[in-house]
Amino acid sequence: MPQFQPVKPVRTHESIVRQIEEAIYSGDVAPGQRLPSERELVVQFGVSRASVREALRDLQSSGLLRSRPGDPSGGAEVQSFSSGMLQRSFTALVRLERLRLHELIVFRMVIEGSATYLAALHRQDEHLRRIKKAHDLMRRLVGGDQEVFGQADVEFHQVIAEASGNQLIRVCNEVARGLVLGLIGEKLARSSDLAELQADSCRRHGRVLAMIKKQEAVEAAHLARLDLAEYYGPYVDPEEADELLAFANRDLTAI
Repeated sequence: MPQFQPVKPVRTHESIVRQIEEAIYSGDVAPGQRLPSERELVVQFGVSRASVREALRDLQSSGLLRSRPGDPSGGAEVQSFSSGMLQRSFTALVRLERLRLHELIVFRMVIEGSATYLAALHRQDEHLRRIKKAHDLMRRLVGGDQEVFGQADVEFHQVIAEASGNQLIRVCNEVARGLVLGLIGEKLARSSDLAELQADSCRRHGRVLAMIKKQEAVEAAHLARLDLAEYYGPYVDPEEADELLAFANRDLTAI
């Protein structure tokens, strides 16, 4: 006979959350549709209004629902998925678990390398045109405002992630980039050798672009990881910087 473990009692609002989540994930309630009103939910679930409100607050906090008090059109609206939802979840994880910058950079290297590998295999001419356009803009902006330069840099990486053909990789790439920049963005903006950093970034991005154009997937992924290791290495401890370089240069095809 199996040995069962003691179970924890489930609070009423948690049970409500699970049922509504299942309805959303299964497609019974689509993005843009509204749930029944609070009063109707109280009747359907057979619980107090306080329990329903607590459940709705949890679902709003997670980004699944949006509720506007006093809206006469009905209950809370189901939201479409956005990277912001994942960003909030990852940000909470980073803060609660106190993840080190080094860990986040490694995570981004994994995602960026994978995106670049797939982009080199699957890119279309339109992707190449947009990647090159972003890179050309970065080169023209060297020595200028970091925020404007950074927007062109973001476009470069976003198009590569889009060219990968994998939506989850695209979203994770965006989230990972945002988390890392959120931790060191101010340091980058205050750097005394900002123009040199921007020029180096353009040079490394150019190498990645060349490999994507040639559809050299393994080397493109290697250079993408190396780009991040060299760019962010000065912001971590020397030993951690060495680990980043070692990971960037490792032959992952042999794993």
